[in-house]
Amino acid sequence: MTSVSFFGGVGTVTGSKYLLQHNGKKVLVDCGLFQGLKELRERNWQPLAFNPEELDAVIITHAHIDHTGYLPRIVKLGFKGPVITTKPTGDLMRILLTDSARLQEEEADYRNRHALTSHSPALPLYDENDAKAALDLLQLVHNDAKPVDICDGMTASFLVAGHIMGSSLVLVEMANARPDGSPIKFLFSGDLGHYDQPILKDPASPPACDYMMCESTYGDRLHADVDPREKLARIINEAVARKGPILIPAFAVGRTQEILYLIRELEDAGKIPILPVVVDSPMAAQATQVYNRFAEEHDEEYASILAAKRHPLRTASMQTASSRDESRRINDMRGPRIIISASGMISGGRVLHHAIRILPDERATVVFVGFQAAGTTGRLVQDGAREVRIMKTQVKVNCTVESIDGFSAHADWKEVLRWLSGLPSAPKAIFTTHGEPEAAAAMAKHIHERFGWNAIVPEFGSTVELT
Repeated sequence: MTSVSFFGGVGTVTGSKYLLQHNGKKVLVDCGLFQGLKELRERNWQPLAFNPEELDAVIITHAHIDHTGYLPRIVKLGFKGPVITTKPTGDLMRILLTDSARLQEEEADYRNRHALTSHSPALPLYDENDAKAALDLLQLVHNDAKPVDICDGMTASFLVAGHIMGSSLVLVEMANARPDGSPIKFLFSGDLGHYDQPILKDPASPPACDYMMCESTYGDRLHADVDPREKLARIINEAVARKGPILIPAFAVGRTQEILYLIRELEDAGKIPILPVVVDSPMAAQATQVYNRFAEEHDEEYASILAAKRHPLRTASMQTASSRDESRRINDMRGPRIIISASGMISGGRVLHHAIRILPDERATVVFVGFQAAGTTGRLVQDGAREVRIMKTQVKVNCTVESIDGFSAHADWKEVLRWLSGLPSAPKAIFTTHGEPEAAAAMAKHIHERFGWNAIVPEFGSTVELT
């Protein structure tokens, strides 16, 4: 039997896990951590519906934790097969999974010290040794559409997805899946980038396939028509007039680099004054180095700036806070300044400390530049909450709150349709995943109305036989 099962990334934008079974082989596509609402986070601790020891391989579409962060856990539970992904993704995973393991250990230690657990002692989901063991399984390939062997009877081709550095569309071919000996082709969109964004190439056209997993993060909304550069310039200039700080919660991989690129552009054009810019994220600093290493992923403009011996991701007055002492010294800064810190949803990391100080400040501005998942502090603030709880502290929200949709690294529904229009022929079915329920349903409706194709919103834990 050939089938696909949905063990994450359905009904939510987190926890992506899709299990392909073919002729006795089992391959997991993405292995993400659930984030956001408590009921979702608790899934990380629940027994899996499959045995990690029986997996033949794992394929990773890109490095973000909602696609990779459960990998050390399945290694801890016995998985020993290859983890196949692109070279840039592998470099970013070395940064992200090590950090994720450290956070897991720190959270368990915190709960034990403050007696905040029903288990004694509280244990991390995995530790740094598990992360290292997972990274030792990496087998790295190119985003060049050339098929690579995954296991007996299954190959995969990786193409540029344009979401973050190294992100991929992955076409999995399952040999001899039909009575006539022909294969079944299953295309995974991963997280699909939007067109004409800085730094990265546009998403590659989708190859012919029988089935497709299509992301639907923005299946029920469109990015604003406002140029993100112009909106960012306005926000910065208004904050300068108020003499207040700007806090930009941003994912360390992808979003931070794009923000830095655009601030530098605005400075070069004289559209904003030169301000102190602090990147308070060791992970972001490491990821920025990765971004400059892979020229084959760069768009023409980024490549031309590098060729001119300039750093595209460095503003005129920029510093990086690597140590905790450097991070604490940011608290002593006064006047207009820009602080870029992870996490992008104010759900953990150093940004929490900045949020406690900045959210109550009437002169300050917090700028959301990416999707805010349900249940996160970022989503509450974005939706207008006047008070939020951060690290056991009730924090007033008196600052100006801004959102810039155009920074999203996800295609909106019109861009997804634009991408799908490149398919050479209609697939048998498209599964809309990686979206909250309304978004996934809306994306399926858009696909059916535009193309007349069979678009399905799968349920968590369901299995579909592929014919």
